[in-house]
Amino acid sequence: MACVIIGSDHGGFGLKQELVKFLTEAGHDVRDYGTHSADPVDYPDVALLVAEAVVSVPNAVGIVIDGAGIGSAITANKVAGIRAACCHDTFSARNSKEHNNANVLTLGGRVIGGGAAQEVAKVWLDAKFLGGRHQRRVDKMLDVERKYLRCSPPSPQGGAR
Repeated sequence: MACVIIGSDHGGFGLKQELVKFLTEAGHDVRDYGTHSADPVDYPDVALLVAEAVVSVPNAVGIVIDGAGIGSAITANKVAGIRAACCHDTFSARNSKEHNNANVLTLGGRVIGGGAAQEVAKVWLDAKFLGGRHQRRVDKMLDVERKYLRCSPPSPQGGAR
């Protein structure tokens, strides 16, 4: 089972609580990086915590939930080594992992319900990177990252996460 680093802002707090329970019961090692209440917090702070943990903890993946899922994806993608995908359906979730080797899933607590979010998270966690022609494309993403980010990713293993 996966080591899942999870976090949310206040807009995703309720959904995060549901997902923590669901993922824990499914046998995943779930590490909750907050928030721990519905009090307002800024999603970039939580997305950064989760993204930094994903690149630091071997074989970890992340899930970040805010109101729409978009801001957290944008923030997480600023961290070298992160490929965050905002998904609200199983097709996008599977594709983000199989083709793009996404290592962070973002969800919108005000966009998707608990049952659908559980299904999306399960499909995303179960999907595996296909490699092959997709590895070449992930390598190109990493080339862009190295060119434009001020620091290099922790490792150039496009297919390792």
